[in-house]
Amino acid sequence: MRIILLGNYPPDGQESMERFAQMMQQGLHQAAVQTELWRPIPVFGAGAGSTTSGFRKWLGYLDKWIVFPLVIRWRLRQQKLQQSDVYFHICDHSNAPYLAHLPAARAGITCHDVLAIRGGLGHSDAYVPASRFGRILQQWIFGRLRRAQRLAAVSQLTLDQLLELDGRAVAQKPAKWQVIHNAFNAPFTALPPAEATPLVHQAGIPDGQPFLLHVGSGLARKNRGLLLKMAHALGTRWSGLICFAGEAPDEALLSQAAALGLSQRVVAVARPDHQTLVALYSACAAFIFPSYSEGFGWPVIEAQACGAPIIASNIAPMPEVSGGAALHASPDDAVAFAEAFLTLQDPATRHDLVQRGFANCARFEPAHMTDAYLRLYDLA
Repeated sequence: MRIILLGNYPPDGQESMERFAQMMQQGLHQAAVQTELWRPIPVFGAGAGSTTSGFRKWLGYLDKWIVFPLVIRWRLRQQKLQQSDVYFHICDHSNAPYLAHLPAARAGITCHDVLAIRGGLGHSDAYVPASRFGRILQQWIFGRLRRAQRLAAVSQLTLDQLLELDGRAVAQKPAKWQVIHNAFNAPFTALPPAEATPLVHQAGIPDGQPFLLHVGSGLARKNRGLLLKMAHALGTRWSGLICFAGEAPDEALLSQAAALGLSQRVVAVARPDHQTLVALYSACAAFIFPSYSEGFGWPVIEAQACGAPIIASNIAPMPEVSGGAALHASPDDAVAFAEAFLTLQDPATRHDLVQRGFANCARFEPAHMTDAYLRLYDLA
């Protein structure tokens, strides 16, 4: 038995998808399944730097959509991979066009979200606007994705949205379209204060200073401005810091902070290393995740594993992923987020939420995910 994983084009720098592919490979290896990972090879885009915009983006398209399909077909012939005990899994739905070059009955794909597809089809609630070419690209990706015989959606929301786009009712779901939740793609565990405090201090937060934490990018759907509105709504009832970890705050966010008189309370931790991220989760007064649109929402379970109480959007899939072990409010209601935070000042309430978060994390152990993927291929 052998499973060949198809990953992403390295110059695109899609870190989360690379971690997912590595997690899949490691999990299958631990399950005694022979695996290898194929990626598009930089040829036209070799040495071109980032391929996320401009002329370099088109060079990347040549490598991904012209060269790599030819490589797939050549490998299938040269390595005699037509035998029935060799399976193929595409780790990122954005690479769905590769399905056309693989044996349909032995190939599958993970759908992490349909945000870009829905954005390309004009759904504004996806918060992913698309250019004219982007709309064409997403329609092409969706056209291939909907034909997959084996598909893992990382949340029930993602599966439901995919079926909706395809015009199918849930009862019409293909037998091998299943929800398989993501697992942790790195070790996350609560750090004791003696270990977390020095790392948090090095990140720019003074010792003993409480802080709200957001982890993620500056995309509009991440709704980072709500943390500022929330802190403003708290007024004199709470005077801690607001920490944005991940992408550095842009001018619009900094201007919003200045307008609310919060500039001196904003701390940016750009691209923290893993141990610093764990320390931030472990030490924060609360982790705030007010996203408008997600396919899964990894930071929710990362924060839970580190013992952070969570206040998150009440929009799916956040409640699905939190397992009810978080406080949820409308991402448009900063006052509701503020009031939820104040309930965490009660030690018993905070302790209960944290303990339920730890329990929820058991659902996302990598071994559970690996077993589910083996069942997807009728191998377990």
